[in-house]
Amino acid sequence: MVISVQQPYFCPYPGFFFKAFMSDVFVLLDDVQFPLATTWISRNRFKNDQGCLWMTVPVYKKGLGLQKINEVKICEGRWQTKHLESLKTAYRNAPYLKNHLGLFDKVFSMEYSRLAEMNIEIIRYAMDVLGIDTELVLSSDLGLDEKGSRLLVDICRELGGTAFLAQRSAWKYLDRDLFEQAGISLKPMIPPEIVYPQLWGDFIGNLSVFDLIFNCGPASREIILQEKRRNLS
Repeated sequence: MVISVQQPYFCPYPGFFFKAFMSDVFVLLDDVQFPLATTWISRNRFKNDQGCLWMTVPVYKKGLGLQKINEVKICEGRWQTKHLESLKTAYRNAPYLKNHLGLFDKVFSMEYSRLAEMNIEIIRYAMDVLGIDTELVLSSDLGLDEKGSRLLVDICRELGGTAFLAQRSAWKYLDRDLFEQAGISLKPMIPPEIVYPQLWGDFIGNLSVFDLIFNCGPASREIILQEKRRNLS
């Protein structure tokens, strides 16, 4: 059984879901430390007629010290209306925008007070659209209390994993001896270059997966699966 992990990014890029496709169980690390620096957990890139359209979800950090990702609260304000209008304007010519606007009407309505809750809702929605049947697990539901490689090994043990999927570039941060001692093999992932028809001029890679979904609709699954086949060949 192949296990992989990711932090719950905001509107993640297609490679995030490619990793889920390549796994038997996909674990969202929602109870690890929220980064103090700029992070993909609270922002991502879309595309408009000017190029990259950055969207950031404002969160409460000042004076709160170190927080776990699932503790971070979303700021109140008018940012939701601004983001929703930006999406509508940027993708007004995208053939599948209207099919998915309901998600953003919901998540930008302040129904969610915590960032992780909103991000997980978005991730589940995208996995459903892409037809990804990989089991999704939250690390907070596992009740583990380790960090770094020890946490990853414990996650694999808890879920019955025999292999841990990670990009080769991340292997240098892993304690490979710990995995070997636990009988868990490290499985390499080749970062995909997922290219598809896009609005507004030259192609820009690694935007939010919703750039792919808005433009390609039902074909989005097959576009990502083509990269899975290349990795397995």
